[in-house]
Amino acid sequence: MIVRPHRHWFIRLFSWHGSVLPGILFRLGLNLLMSIIAIICLNWYETLGIRLTLAPFSLLGVSIAIFLGFRNSVCYARFSEARQLWGSLLINCRDIQRQVLAISPTDAPRIASLLMAFCYSLKHQLRRTEAREDLVRFLGDEAEDILKRRARTNMIALRISQWLADKRRSGDISDIVYAQLDNSIHQLSLVLGGCERLASVPVPFAYGLLLHRTVYLFCTLLPFALVPDLHYMTPLVSVFIAYSFLSLDTLAEELEMPFGYANNHLPMDAMCTNIEINLLEMNNQRELPAAAVPDKYYRLT
Repeated sequence: MIVRPHRHWFIRLFSWHGSVLPGILFRLGLNLLMSIIAIICLNWYETLGIRLTLAPFSLLGVSIAIFLGFRNSVCYARFSEARQLWGSLLINCRDIQRQVLAISPTDAPRIASLLMAFCYSLKHQLRRTEAREDLVRFLGDEAEDILKRRARTNMIALRISQWLADKRRSGDISDIVYAQLDNSIHQLSLVLGGCERLASVPVPFAYGLLLHRTVYLFCTLLPFALVPDLHYMTPLVSVFIAYSFLSLDTLAEELEMPFGYANNHLPMDAMCTNIEINLLEMNNQRELPAAAVPDKYYRLT
């Protein structure tokens, strides 16, 4: 995620880091090349008696803009849902730890370790990275059994539920407290299931492919429709229009799967560190990890 300080609107026009421009620069270069070819071939092109007018491009441009806007809305909704899920994860971890500290302070460090392992395991699961180092850091030897499982994050949630069930069977907690804690653990499962759904069910491929092909065909042929009227202004106008469409297409691709390392993905490293700081501080531990801050390019991972 890009976290930039607020700046004057004019300075923001020239922002490079955090913009999608670096990712589409080559494609804009191809559009510029097509514009130059259209200018060079203008005289020969007019002798053919075949002329592309702006009328079909105006109609097609409006249609593409509408569908790109709809796709961006769908993809942003996925990003927003993922952000809400991780926000609720922080709330539930705090809530579980608070209740455990109240009813069984001696078990609080173990539950905190399981909660932190759950968060880091979920992060690695969504990003498809190796979780061994973090799980060993929080669970020690117990991590080896978790690492053998395919659904590691779910197994960690199960360990928390097993601890709660043991407390209930031994009579250390009442039915009301058990129900409240079990509901909080259930919320962890809802977060896990919601994130797994977003990660495994993308926007229908054919829908995105249709827009992708249409945008690129539009940007390729646009210079030949502009050149009879604009002549040497064709590259400027064509590249600007292409920038608008290609930016929306690229942004939708980033937002569709919000769990990676791209500029517009969720900063799950920072979120996990924040949860870790909260849980350790609730256990009165003094050695806390440093809070995550954006790098020199304003990226918070």
